[in-house]
Amino acid sequence: MKNIYILSDAHLGSLAIEHGRMHERRLVRFLDDIKHKAAAVYLLGDMFDFWYEYKYVVPKGYTRFLGKLSELTDMGVEVHYFTGNHDLWMYGYLEQECGVVLHKKPETVDIYGKLFYLAHGDGLGDPDLNFKFIRKVFHNPVCQRLFSMIHPRWGMWFGLQWAKKSRLKRADGKEPPYMGEDKEYLVKYARDYMSTHPNIDYYIFGHRHIELDLMLSRNVRMMILGDWIWQFSYVVYDGEHLFLEEYVEGESKL
Repeated sequence: MKNIYILSDAHLGSLAIEHGRMHERRLVRFLDDIKHKAAAVYLLGDMFDFWYEYKYVVPKGYTRFLGKLSELTDMGVEVHYFTGNHDLWMYGYLEQECGVVLHKKPETVDIYGKLFYLAHGDGLGDPDLNFKFIRKVFHNPVCQRLFSMIHPRWGMWFGLQWAKKSRLKRADGKEPPYMGEDKEYLVKYARDYMSTHPNIDYYIFGHRHIELDLMLSRNVRMMILGDWIWQFSYVVYDGEHLFLEEYVEGESKL
């Protein structure tokens, strides 16, 4: 039985991250290390800091990452991509060119007999009204069509600058630390959801850029994946055990 790998939030191409090429290569090396051990890889969003698909234009960069995704799917490894709040503007390129299965909303997935609730995490219980407004604008089909009329040179520049400004607002470019079970909105969301969906075994989210492994009840476990900027963390499931690991180059435990 091969492993299932789950990771998120690499923010490739970020103007706020130094040595972007090395950043991408580290992720690609990880994917290369696990390719013969993986049955499936789930990417839970924001793998790009800004991704917008124009009809005839592919965003510059990411060649190694996209090539590795294509290699994985050519080998028969399932690659599932859940869009996040930085890369929601996907209209078929990864599916058609890289063989990726795209998900634009949370999904409950049966993996080796266990039910996993998988989602990026944006919009799930977040009380920030400004974020809710911006999210509605980003998801609005009319706004998306209007943005597509901007030349890619300026559209990509605007998106990357916006993302950079958003990251640099935070101390050291990092998300706020864990706020506790009573304040962490993804924990509260998962607790509310499990009250009406008692059969789910695992809840796994990205988005928050913190590592969290929490038992919601005796039989229900929740994880937040951390990121691939500072922590290089991922979840691996072998069909029996679930681990939250950090990738160190040259080492591959599972």
